[in-house]
Formats: sequence, C-alpha cells, structure tokens
Amino acid sequence: MSDPNTGRLLGKRYQLQELIGTGAMGRVYRAKDTLLAGVPVAIKFLALSIQNQKMRLQQRFEQEAKTCALLGQKSIHIVRVMDYGVDENNTPYYVMEYLQGQNLSTIISNQNLSLSRFLSMARQICLGLQCAHNGILLDGAIYPIIHRDIKPSNMLVIQDASFGELVKVLDFGIAKLLMSDSDQTKFYLGTLAYSSPEQIEGKEIDNRSDIYSLGVMMFEMLTTKIPLIPSSHSFGAWYQTHKFQKPMSMAEANYTLKIPKSVEDMVMSCLEKKPSDRPQTIGEIINVLAVAEQQHKLQQKNNPNIPPSNQKLKINPKPEKKTKDERLVIPVVQKTVKTELRVSAINDDITRLTSWPSNKPIADIVFPQPIYNSGDFLPALWVMLPQQEIQKRLVCNRYNRFLFISVPHPMVLWITVIYNREHGAKWLPYYLDLKTNSGQEIIRLLQHKGYYRLLFFERETPTRCSHVLISTIPSIQCRRLQDWMEISKITTTSMNAQISKTLLKEEYEKLKPQILAKLQTIHTDSSI
Repeated sequence: MSDPNTGRLLGKRYQLQELIGTGAMGRVYRAKDTLLAGVPVAIKFLALSIQNQKMRLQQRFEQEAKTCALLGQKSIHIVRVMDYGVDENNTPYYVMEYLQGQNLSTIISNQNLSLSRFLSMARQICLGLQCAHNGILLDGAIYPIIHRDIKPSNMLVIQDASFGELVKVLDFGIAKLLMSDSDQTKFYLGTLAYSSPEQIEGKEIDNRSDIYSLGVMMFEMLTTKIPLIPSSHSFGAWYQTHKFQKPMSMAEANYTLKIPKSVEDMVMSCLEKKPSDRPQTIGEIINVLAVAEQQHKLQQKNNPNIPPSNQKLKINPKPEKKTKDERLVIPVVQKTVKTELRVSAINDDITRLTSWPSNKPIADIVFPQPIYNSGDFLPALWVMLPQQEIQKRLVCNRYNRFLFISVPHPMVLWITVIYNREHGAKWLPYYLDLKTNSGQEIIRLLQHKGYYRLLFFERETPTRCSHVLISTIPSIQCRRLQDWMEISKITTTSMNAQISKTLLKEEYEKLKPQILAKLQTIHTDSSI
C-alpha cells in the first residue's frame, strides 16, 4: 500500500516523495524544495501518537528544530536544519539537509572498522558533540546542549569529495537545553543499551552522560560488541547492568584487537559508573584521538607493512614556519605567484546576471559567496569599490596568498592583491573561520576547484557586476588548504576566534612590505 503522503505539497513549498525512515519521535520523508529548483531535502514529522498527547511535546519538537538549526550552523558534523513549521493537521515538522549515506550501526554490523577509520569517525562525532556541549546562544545567554541518545544509528556516514568519510550526528529530538527551569530530566528518555547510570536512574544529567553513551558506542565500534550484557532486555535488567555490572575488557570482547593503550584507557574511562571518574569534557577525548590519529598516520608512512588507511585525507607532515610562541602556522611561499588580471567588460554567462546581494550594504566591502551554476557551486570573492578605484587598476597584476593559524582557533586569512605601478596595491583580505560551515565550504571549494572569481561591483551603480577576474590558485596552495582543513578538524573548538584574527592581522602587516616588494619587481602589467 502506497503512503498517502507521497506527492503531497507541504507548506506550498516541499513536495513529499517517499518515506525513508520511522522512529519513536516521528517519520522522515525525502522531499524536494520546489522554490529552490527541486533541491532534495528530508522532512521529519512528529509522530501523531505523541503529537496528540500534550501540547508540551509539540513545544519540545519546535525547540528541537530551533536547536538543530543553530547547531547545524556551528558544526559540519551536525545535520543542518533549514526550516520548520506546523502543517494543516497541526503536526509539527522540520526540514533538514538530505544526506545519502549509511548509519554507523549498519557499518559496524557489516565490517570491522580499521583503527584509522575508527579514529577519524570518533573524532568527527566528538567535534559535533563538543559543539553541542559548548552551547548555543539563546536570548543573550549560552545554553549547553546534551544529546541524550548517543548510539550508532544516530550517526550518519556520508562520502564527501573533499572530506572523504564525513560523519554527522543526527536526531537531537530528545536533547534538552540545560535551563534552570527545565523539568525534562524528570522522566527517562534514551536508548537502554547506551544510557548512562544516572540517565537510566532518572537523575539530573550533564555532558558526562553523553560521554558514557559515547564510550559504549566507541567500544562497539572497536569490538562490534556492547561492553555490558544484561540478563534480559527489560528496563529493570538494563538498570541493574548499567548501575552495577563491570564492563568487559576489550580483550574479552576481541582478543585479536590491537589498539593504542591510550585509546583503550580512554574508552574504558568513559564507561565509569560515577560521572566524576569519566573524562569531564569531550575535548579531553578529542585530544587522545587526535594524538593517536597523528601517530598512526606517521607509522603508516614509515612502515609500508601497515595496511593503508581507508581515510582519503592526509595531513602534510612538512613543517610549517611558526612564530616564536608557535601559535601561527604560516606557509612558506617559495616563489611569487604572478598571473594576469584580465578585467574586462563582463562576458561571463555565469556572472553576467549576478546582482549585489540584498543583505549586503552598499559600501566598500569584500566577502566570499559561491555562485551556483548548472548544479555546481563555484567559489567567488565579491568586491565593491568606487568606480574610479576599479578603473585605476584595469591594467594590473595580482598576488594571492593564504595564512593559517590553528591555535587558539583555526582561522585562514585569504589575501588578494591587485597592483599596478602607477596606482600601487589594492589589498583585499578576508578571514575564514574553519570551525563554521561557511568557512569550511569556501576552503573546500577553493582547494577543490583550484581557482576563484573576483566579481567587481561599482559602488555608484551596484546592481550588476561590472568586471570579472578568474584567478587561479597554485597547486601547492591548494594542498595547503586541504591540510589546514584536516588540521582544523582535530583542533579543539575555541571561543577565542578574535585572538586568532588579531594574530593573523599582525603577521599580515609584517608581510605587506615583502609582498609589495615582490610586486614592484614585476616590470609588466597585464592589459585588458
């Protein structure tokens, strides 16, 4: 029997196509966004059996949607929520990015994870959870979020052209905001096999409850077995097991398993009964995983007998130039990058009809924003300047360079310079935060495409793009962008992004005279 919702138009925008999942909290459909050229999306409805109980549960579902929307903006490892609402039957729903992949439960059941895959997947999951535990800003205050249902079936593994295997945390449907007036911890929510002792007992819980559940899941990822075995699958049996049973060792679960002792000790510490005996933050777990991952990759490089990792990405082991306090990672540019700036009357079909975004001011600004063309996104740097300023440099050379800092917060400074001898240099810098989806996407596009467009808009007539430059990025810089993306994934999220910007700006000011000196040695300017 076909689903009656198939073909239904929701909110005059989303056309439901097929049912792709069901669960205790609702039903999930694949749909297409008719307002965005049929872009595929996933839509989750609150289960009617729950929706009809109490309005409070509807309010919780709406809170879930808002929470996921905010979290998805902060981490690439959390599913993105784009929209939410209530249909004509008063059933709440929200619209998510449509992801094609396998859940971690299926992967564990079908194959043994290599150490490299485990380390990569576990680290990515931890980065998503760390984002939630660090909290979101609501009504002027930061509220930490706990997931409450960490398990393999809530982790989706997708294949990404740049990232390789990308893991996303799904279903914050029973997450809660740790607000002082919340009463949601007064009843049990979760999955019995992965619940912490305090959660299954109905006590107040915090981020350390998620860490316990994560420990159960990591044990299963490594051994394919659950570390605790109840006498039955009843609530009472699981209660006794989590409260009092000692977890089996990894050797008992799989005697052939060979993993670093630091990783084994970390996983087993997550399974401690008392929250105070576990790692106190996800950051502690990330540090162990990151060190183990780097050591394992180094071993693979030095020992050809070690099977290669399934992970597609590689960290470039070449040393980077650093400042005295070793906080800056700055690339050593071996030669000046010189190309022509072919600024001309616009003849690019993609950008010919491009207009200045309505949410941007009419002012001298620079910002990145991809261009969508024939089903693909292309990187672009949008520049608004006075007409006279653009005309000054219709004949000029350009120089581009990228600076990177990993600590205290991963950040890239993207520098573009257009120069001629008569009018000097016009500097076009932009900061990219590598802990945001937008920053990661721009870097991914830049290193994947190997070029970007400079779109020039005249401030006096800002409606249409007046001139275009297609600027090539040297392959060595593309490789560095790739490396920095990977480094940022194993770097603990920090709230000190502004400090990183300040440090990059200081390095940028030091480099300006060197860059200008190199440009002044170029004796020819490119013509239109």
